[in-house]
Amino acid sequence: MDFTQLREQMVDTQLLPRKIKDQRVLDVMRKVPRHLFMTEQDRTRAYNDCALPIGYGQTISQPYMVAIMTELLELTGSERILEIGTGSGYQAAVLCELSKWVFTIERIPELTQFARKNLEEAGYANVTLQTSDGSAGWQEEAPFDRIIVTAATPDFPRPLIDQLAENGMGLAPVGTRFTQILLKITKHDGKTSESRFTPCVFVPLVGKHGWEE
Repeated sequence: MDFTQLREQMVDTQLLPRKIKDQRVLDVMRKVPRHLFMTEQDRTRAYNDCALPIGYGQTISQPYMVAIMTELLELTGSERILEIGTGSGYQAAVLCELSKWVFTIERIPELTQFARKNLEEAGYANVTLQTSDGSAGWQEEAPFDRIIVTAATPDFPRPLIDQLAENGMGLAPVGTRFTQILLKITKHDGKTSESRFTPCVFVPLVGKHGWEE
């Protein structure tokens, strides 16, 4: 199976028609081997236009959703990013290509191990993983230039807003357990402004500042 060709088709048929415009994001989506962040039995479906299971009730996000969330972060290459919801590590890999360092939190230990293995095998070193309650953030490494939440939350968690650097940006799918909209916050002078983007559906963010199990 020619995974390189499948990545090209993914960009041409899923991302460009949906107006993903940042050339760096498009190039990275063509480059990062998404199939390496899947379970063996699902690798043939890695470039399909949908989210796919990775075990433990979690999913790897639809390629378009990874692309649009990355594009909305407006990365320049110098950012320290906090990702909430490591999953299999694919979104972190995309962010590693476009930023200085990625800190990523996963609440399920087995997925942290899976993601660490995947990221190491794919050659990414500018990333630090931790297993903890992502809704509480990572205070020891704050502040962050960007924060991305890859799980549904009823509101943008307050600890994450507090850990966002001045002039920083945060992005999260906010809404109910069953339907959300991408909410982008920007921090200036200690205050945040909001912008809302595409509807989406993510698995819930479980934690003190998300939903309880």
